[in-house]
Amino acid sequence: QVSRERTNGQRTKEQTNNSIMARFCLTAITLLQFLTSIGAAEAFVGRTASPPSSFTPAAARYGKSAASAVRNVSPFPDRSLAPVALEMTGGAAAAVESGGTATMPNEIFNLVKNIVGAGVLALPAGIAAFGNAPSAVLPASALIAAIGLLSGYCFSLIGRVCAMTGATSYRGAWDATVGKKSSWLPAASTTFKTGVANLAYSMILADTFKSLLATAGYNFSRSNVLFGITGTVLLPLCLLKNLSSLAPFSLLGIIGMGFTSGAMILRATDGTYKAGGKFVADMAPALAPEFGTLGASAAFSPNSFILISMLSTAYLAHYNAPKYFIELKNNTIKRYNTVVGTSFAISSLTFAAVAAAGFLTFGANSAGLILNNYSTKDSIASLCRIAVAASIVFSYPLTFVGIRDGLLDLASVSEEKRTNSLLNNLSVGILAVITGLALKVKDLSFVLSFGGATLGNAIIFVYPVMMFINAVKNMGDKATPALKKEIPVAIATAITGVCMGIVGTKMALQ
Repeated sequence: QVSRERTNGQRTKEQTNNSIMARFCLTAITLLQFLTSIGAAEAFVGRTASPPSSFTPAAARYGKSAASAVRNVSPFPDRSLAPVALEMTGGAAAAVESGGTATMPNEIFNLVKNIVGAGVLALPAGIAAFGNAPSAVLPASALIAAIGLLSGYCFSLIGRVCAMTGATSYRGAWDATVGKKSSWLPAASTTFKTGVANLAYSMILADTFKSLLATAGYNFSRSNVLFGITGTVLLPLCLLKNLSSLAPFSLLGIIGMGFTSGAMILRATDGTYKAGGKFVADMAPALAPEFGTLGASAAFSPNSFILISMLSTAYLAHYNAPKYFIELKNNTIKRYNTVVGTSFAISSLTFAAVAAAGFLTFGANSAGLILNNYSTKDSIASLCRIAVAASIVFSYPLTFVGIRDGLLDLASVSEEKRTNSLLNNLSVGILAVITGLALKVKDLSFVLSFGGATLGNAIIFVYPVMMFINAVKNMGDKATPALKKEIPVAIATAITGVCMGIVGTKMALQ
């Protein structure tokens, strides 16, 4: 049996809880995937296509709230594969010559900041889901690169659709190609996927502050820590009406993750967590390093789809693709693809390095949040926890507003009716639901893999292809032969994403 056996009764109980909750959500997710499949088929035959249309800022709100919020902080991910891998011959019509004011280095920095975040700390558990020997890192790195390449290609497609249609947001691109009647589909997907991000944040904060308090000599339960951090820190931040004061703290995400990545690589090589190492004696058996014989060949197990699904969450930044295209100075397709290719390359290398460092340190016992494995007596690990916690605390309200505004948009609540009282009550209600889920679900790797296998795959692989196919169709005779020949490639990418989602969902539920 390829799958790694749980050695701890608590983990078995957590896994059961996760499965029950996931099955409860599966009906809604299945319906969403069914509707997505119908939309993809209609896009292929051109039945849902509509002429390009303009959009109002209100209609594009979820692109300006959830999307821009995640972009600015993304606590969740130059690929040396070369940007040319994303250069598609016969690309879109010439982009608007003026474009924005952002230089290519600025765009690359912001996009990498958007992609690389706290979600990378769950990737070692993704490797441990199918392997327990060091050689399992090799196929895992290959999967990270492959999913990064496909994700980058679909990110590129969205920018090219904007060039074809003149759209300036994800929703605007959808309205101009697939049609306004179904615009609720990507809106709902983006809103609820942002909710998954906030759920992951609450889980990380609960585990991180619990470990930090233990380091200081205070042993509080995870539940009490979560209630404390939610009531005293998260709730006041989520009730803020002006979040501009939090913008300077977005840099904490990059600094914190950079420090944490370096610390993990250090601990993987300095021997302090090897047999007889400095910190091993004080560790719980379920968190201590453990290695077996399931190496590279174990990647052929269906359990490898857990890692693949987690990557669909890690690489998710696609709702911001129009913004990067519009803001790029002299935004030709070639320059835009260079930004995309370089950014996804850097992100892929970062993912591979952190995933390998964590797995090579703890092997089969790599936790859903890898920081949980490190000893509370490890001062460097404690600094990592502080850095990650600070980053997430200030990121939380920026993504939280995406859920709140997204729900209001889906309910067609006008700006005039969005009173402070309504916003406050809704914020308290949403935060209560997220906190309740975070109390019940304790496996971060499950949340990221399940979210990636469902909504993540739709946003990354399915929706961009639907938009691209219809955009090419709308061009009629103006579409170049190269664009028409690319349609089967795009469809194959979408089908790959759907297949990964189906298998990944099944494996996440087991």
